[in-house]
Amino acid sequence: MYLHKFHYATAAVAAVLLNTASPAFSFSFSPSPSLNHQLARPRAVAEQTSTYSQRNGSFKKSSSLFMSDTAAIEADDKDPPLFEGLLKGITRDYKMRLPLYKSDITDGLNTQCLAAICFLFFACLSPAIGFGSLFGAVTNGAIGTMEMVSSTAMSLTIIGSTGPVLAFVAALVQLADKMGLPFLPLYAWTGIWTSAILFLSSITSASNLVKYLTRFTDEIFSTLISFIFVVERAEHCRSFTNPASTFTKGLMTLIVAVSTYVTANTLRGLRNTVTLHKVVIANWAKVSQGAAATLPSLAIPPTFATTSGRPWLIPIMDLPVWARWGAFLPALMATVLLFLDQNITVRLVNNPQYKMEKGRRKNNMLDGMHADLLVISILTFITSIIGLPWLVAATVRSISHVRALSIFDSAGKLKSTIEQRITGLSIHSLIGACVLFDKPRAILTQIPKSVLMGLFLFLGTSALPGNEMWERMKELFKDSKIAPKERWSKVPTKVTMLFTAIQMGCLGAMVYVKESPIGVLFPVVIAMLAPLRFWLEKSGVVKKEYMDILDEE
Repeated sequence: MYLHKFHYATAAVAAVLLNTASPAFSFSFSPSPSLNHQLARPRAVAEQTSTYSQRNGSFKKSSSLFMSDTAAIEADDKDPPLFEGLLKGITRDYKMRLPLYKSDITDGLNTQCLAAICFLFFACLSPAIGFGSLFGAVTNGAIGTMEMVSSTAMSLTIIGSTGPVLAFVAALVQLADKMGLPFLPLYAWTGIWTSAILFLSSITSASNLVKYLTRFTDEIFSTLISFIFVVERAEHCRSFTNPASTFTKGLMTLIVAVSTYVTANTLRGLRNTVTLHKVVIANWAKVSQGAAATLPSLAIPPTFATTSGRPWLIPIMDLPVWARWGAFLPALMATVLLFLDQNITVRLVNNPQYKMEKGRRKNNMLDGMHADLLVISILTFITSIIGLPWLVAATVRSISHVRALSIFDSAGKLKSTIEQRITGLSIHSLIGACVLFDKPRAILTQIPKSVLMGLFLFLGTSALPGNEMWERMKELFKDSKIAPKERWSKVPTKVTMLFTAIQMGCLGAMVYVKESPIGVLFPVVIAMLAPLRFWLEKSGVVKKEYMDILDEE
């Protein structure tokens, strides 16, 4: 009981730090539109805060108080080195956010934010449940749905687990089995080391490395996420070949999974209706066909407890001393993965088109990222010692959040985004209620796992449209004479095909390493993508004039 209180109290402290440093959707995601423009000299912060005050009609006092710090911040407004002095980036981020905290609360008290809460509660709960089921499968129940939903709730902001993180944990399970080590203590020590490295990265402003990330890396990473969702979920639809299953169960699993995908693909914005609809189908089959059609459902304990019944606090001392130090090596891989997963999502989500201005210098793409990484390190430590999944910026959910808070003019052009903290707090508080109270938990146990298979098939395929790597891959099967011209049509076909083939090779290398006995090292391949991109240009494999088009932000 006391551990539960400590768990949520500590999470609340981390969330306060997080919310202090973040804008519209609690994380101050900061993209990097191009290497030439991402660190462009901004104008005074006071100018943008007063602009926001005129538009929003609030927060004038905080704007005037904030002006005293503007000169100091602007004095440092030069292209920063890759690593700055200790706490310099974090201090700068918090100085820019603290004066705006009151308006971050008051600006969220409106009907549009209420509507966003109602929609995003389901949009965030569904992936949390789905990832919980996947974690339960790859960890043999050591980390499951209860842990995933609890971890999502305690974050109090729009972050979650991702496909690459799931793949890394699966590789860590295999490593523990091969070395005869208990998985959870190894997971905890890996997370402790990871949190320490992320902490050092945050206080030295290592997020400045984001300027080396480009579309080349984004596209491959995004395609990897889709691959993990689609291929690995399809592999779990094997009820027909499972000796413990029946033909009826296999058929119902396939029907529910496919119909979930088809319906979700048709009704993209109504995933809560999709889930309820498929639960009804599964229950109807259960009643009409009996036990032969009863599909496996989510494993959730009847009380607020871990999925397997283990204590919340992981016995980290059960791991041998040599393995505690040895966990530093997989922690390096986990650090690369979480760092890149977080910051690539930053680039994909926080596009300047959303016109978020609070706590950020004009055109500066790094403000807020150092404080975000600090909070990620804190959350990674907490989740590691109590056996919850590691969380980072969640791309699809964050995009949905920002769009739900966007304000458009009569012509449909985006004017601004409501930057506040009420929605994130409310959404994840509701998610927490789903595991804290009996009736919501009982409802979750009625959801068949095949529904989640269909959901992840949908999430994987829905992320592909707009991914230029995917679009170029499809071009290989099109008739170029009648196919519509794309943005990169000015690049010679051979160069485009070579560039795409290299990206496909990188994707294949990641998948190969992930599935190999050294799968825990696959984040290294991800880390090599940025150097590879610049080598391609410098060596002349892809001329700069063509690279500027193919890798345009």
